[in-house]
Amino acid sequence: MRIFYDSMTFWNDEEGIAMGDPVENCLSVIITRDGGNTWNKLSCDQLPEVTEGEAAFAASNSNIAVKGDKAWIISGGIRSRVFFSPDKGKTWEVFDTPIVQGESTTGAYSVDFYDGQNGFMIGGDYTRPEGNEANKAVTSDGGKTWKLVGEGKDPGYKSSVRYVPGSDAKELVAIGFTGISYSSDEGNTWKNLSEEGFYTIRFLNDSTAYAAGKNRLAKLKFR
Repeated sequence: MRIFYDSMTFWNDEEGIAMGDPVENCLSVIITRDGGNTWNKLSCDQLPEVTEGEAAFAASNSNIAVKGDKAWIISGGIRSRVFFSPDKGKTWEVFDTPIVQGESTTGAYSVDFYDGQNGFMIGGDYTRPEGNEANKAVTSDGGKTWKLVGEGKDPGYKSSVRYVPGSDAKELVAIGFTGISYSSDEGNTWKNLSEEGFYTIRFLNDSTAYAAGKNRLAKLKFR
C-alpha cells in the first residue's frame, strides 16, 4: 500500500510521529518509540474518522505540533480540523476550525503551539494567495476552540507559521511563496518583512530563524 507522509516531528530523542493522507477512513499516523528505528501505524479504531475530501498538505513539515506529551495534527481540503492527542498518540479527539475550507486547495497549512494552550494556524488557498478571509486562527484552550484573527487583512495564504520564542505567545512569523510577514499582537495585525518567497521556517533561538525555499536558504535576525 502506497502512503505519502506529509509531516514528521519528535517529542524527544526516542518518541516521534509522522502523518499522511487518509488511506482508509482515518489519517495515516505512524509513531516511533525507539528513535525512529521502528514505526507502528495506528489503526483506524484509535483515530477519529475523516470526512470525504479531508486530507493534509505537504507544504512546510508543519502539519504537526507537539508540546510536552501533546500533539496536534491539522487537516485541510474539503474539511479542515485539528486532531489532538494529550498522551503522545495513544488517544485522540478531533475539533472543528473556522479556517476556510470546502475546496481541495483550501484549509490550514501550518500550525504551531507556543505552549500547551496557545496555538496558531494559517493557510488559505494557494491558488488564490491574495485571499485573506478566514485563513488565520488562534486558540487559547489547547486547540479545542479557534477564533479567526486578522480578517480581511494581509497576509493571505501562507504555508508556514512559527511563534517567536520568548515572546509570550504574541509574536509570529508567517512565510510562503508570497513573502515573509510578522505579527507582534497574536496575529491581529501584520507587517510585511520581505517579498522573497519561502516554504518553511524554523527558529534556532529567540533572535535567529532559518527560512527555506526553492534553491534558497535565508537566515533571519530578530531584535
